[in-house]
Amino acid sequence: MFNQKIVASLAKSSMIRAMFEAGAKLKAQYGEENVFDFSLGNPEIEPPVPVQESLKKYVNSATPGLHYYMSNAGFEDVREKVAAHLQKKSGAPLTKDHILMVCGAAAGMNIALKALLNAGEEVIVLAPFFVEYLSYIENADGKPVIVNTEKGTFHIDVEAVKRSITPKTKAIILNSPNNPTGVVYSRESLENLRTALEEKEKEFGTSIFVLSDEPYVSIVYDGVEVPNMMSVFKNCVIIYSFSKSHALPGERIGYVAASSRIDDVGTLMGAMITLNRTLGFVNAPALFQKVVAENLDVAVDTAFYQENRDILYNHITSVGFECVKPSGAFYLWMKSPIEDDVAFCQTAQKYNLLIVPGSGFGCPGYARIAYCYGTEMIKRSLKAFTNLAKEYGLI
Repeated sequence: MFNQKIVASLAKSSMIRAMFEAGAKLKAQYGEENVFDFSLGNPEIEPPVPVQESLKKYVNSATPGLHYYMSNAGFEDVREKVAAHLQKKSGAPLTKDHILMVCGAAAGMNIALKALLNAGEEVIVLAPFFVEYLSYIENADGKPVIVNTEKGTFHIDVEAVKRSITPKTKAIILNSPNNPTGVVYSRESLENLRTALEEKEKEFGTSIFVLSDEPYVSIVYDGVEVPNMMSVFKNCVIIYSFSKSHALPGERIGYVAASSRIDDVGTLMGAMITLNRTLGFVNAPALFQKVVAENLDVAVDTAFYQENRDILYNHITSVGFECVKPSGAFYLWMKSPIEDDVAFCQTAQKYNLLIVPGSGFGCPGYARIAYCYGTEMIKRSLKAFTNLAKEYGLI
């Protein structure tokens, strides 16, 4: 009766649905303050003050046409500001004609993939990964090719990527800082990847695009550098969201930027602008286009996230869990003490801990912990992690 492909996909999301249900049940039983929900990357932090001030200004503005339709690409003045901001960071010449304002990174990724892919063409996805990438690729009639990252470090395994490239490979998705691992890819590894892509492009006579998903690019720690992808890759398309950097996840605002070095970039931009309309997004929210354009150099205070990271990482490792220390984003990637990560996360619920199985990110044997919540809640959760460690004989 209904779309069978979609109906079948519902079963895959049952793990997440079950977690929501378990969380609601635990909170009803023990009280919300006694349940430690680390399941979603939904920051408990308010937007920076300059963002709030800009919003007040535009809400109270009598500027004619502020809430009208605009070009499907977005306001020209906004795109000019975004282009100048990116040009300063990347050194690549960019204009408003290389920028598309979108309803968040999810919309941007769907648009970019739909513009690039012919039916059956392949997109390399590095595991572990944000699970919706697979759906986005399938939405564009493409085929995801999952390639594991380096064991233990979760950095790019360039040789594994190289072995996975075929004449049908059209793109690779990079996400750095990474969800779920918090890993930041080094410039050296990215340059090695560029060399591998160029060798395969020459071998097959094809072009391979790098889709850089960058919602966490401003959330980094310990002086770690996040290399600008446009400065590394010729065929680079950046998909950016203000959800995390500006604490605006509910406002659905971001942009897509195509490198000016892409051959026939005008055609690609034209395709993406058209798709913004025909996929039903039409244009990015008018009000928040104006707000973010005034705050491109603003970001949330990462000290909040770093304090949470340090408290949680130091405690978890002290009680015997193995964990990747994140250089960016706001997730801990913890190794499950048993092979069955789903069973491990279910056991964690005995202690009112809600964490997400690594299987949901294409990497069984791990669990993701989102530490974007209040510091006091994180402190209260430490005893629960200690008890979970005792459950498995780690201490």
